[in-house]
Amino acid sequence: MSGGNPLILVVDDDGDLRTLITDFLRANGLRVESAADGAEMDARIAAERPDLIVLDLMMPGEDGLSILRRVRKPGGPAVIMLSAMGEDTDRIIGLEVGADDYLPKPCNPRELLARIRAVLRRRGEEAAAAATGGAVRRFGPWTLDIVQREVRRLDAPAAPLTDAEFRVLAAFLDRPQRVLSRDQLIEAGKGVDSDVFDRAIDVTISRLRKKLGPDDPIRTIRNEGYMFTLKVEGE
Repeated sequence: MSGGNPLILVVDDDGDLRTLITDFLRANGLRVESAADGAEMDARIAAERPDLIVLDLMMPGEDGLSILRRVRKPGGPAVIMLSAMGEDTDRIIGLEVGADDYLPKPCNPRELLARIRAVLRRRGEEAAAAATGGAVRRFGPWTLDIVQREVRRLDAPAAPLTDAEFRVLAAFLDRPQRVLSRDQLIEAGKGVDSDVFDRAIDVTISRLRKKLGPDDPIRTIRNEGYMFTLKVEGE
């Protein structure tokens, strides 16, 4: 995180909304910069390295999902996406690509502020885990890097996890060898649009299984939910 006061970058082609959000966040003690499109955003990121980006999904030129794919990488800024209501498919894709959270437009600035603080708090907890040596968890032949949000099997290349995949895997690791219902896994994704996460949970688990590779330890328990079958080392 940049200094003691995180830097927020608001990216939206709607100048009035961009100004409204920027002014509100500044009035609540955050450092904020803004950009009207992907190119301006790139320049801001190169110059100032924001901690979190508030990103509009629908923009002229390069769209928000394309931008999200570019900026969402280990060590990169957190991302909260904004979009018009009713675009469930895009919202699901946004969460799967790696958005930390998602809000419909028009959004209540106070709710956006609460979401920003929640995402930054999670990032801070991950950094604290790294500082105290709790940044890696092991299960069978796999390791999970909590800070980088990557899972690795033995000597295979690390596979980066989307935010949804990371939260689901973390929920399994916190409750190994126990059946977790869909509701429990959805609760693990709190802070994310719950309605959308409900519909995306099976897709998220399917993609997580592929990243874990052969003999993945996630089992489907019919009519009950899912179980993580291995013991877990590390906190």
